[in-house]
Amino acid sequence: MKKLKFKSPSRQGFTIIEVVLALAIAGLIFLMVFIALPALQRSQRDSQRKRDIDRFFAAIQNYQSNNKGNVPVLTHEKLNVEFVDNYLKINGENFNDPSGVGYYFASAYHKYDEPITLTGTGPRIIHIRQAAKCASETMVSAKGVNKFALAIVLEGGGVYCVNN
Repeated sequence: MKKLKFKSPSRQGFTIIEVVLALAIAGLIFLMVFIALPALQRSQRDSQRKRDIDRFFAAIQNYQSNNKGNVPVLTHEKLNVEFVDNYLKINGENFNDPSGVGYYFASAYHKYDEPITLTGTGPRIIHIRQAAKCASETMVSAKGVNKFALAIVLEGGGVYCVNN
């Protein structure tokens, strides 16, 4: 007579330790992505703000070339009505912050050698100063009525400033 031989049960599936280890590794990968993603988005928004400041700077230079070297009247009311409509809005496009909301223009007049502080520090505020130039992360007075500086406080830290 033949003896029946039982096959030893073959191992099927994963052990609980293998499953927990795989889930832990997947969790770490997701955590790294979720930590890096906001920083990447913040960096992209700051890059757009820098391009917007450069576009604003080019618009002022275009205005100067069309108006015998004069700088446009850099007060909040005049900027919204004349300058933004004629020089910043290209093909009817709005000049907005990366969040989709319009920029706020903070302009001020100051005496020569008077310190200039960037008040209202937010990523949607473009600081405009006549007779000024950039110095590191701030603005200082400069001689010349056609001199101007533009600055914006970046979301990721620091200030982006350009001047002529």
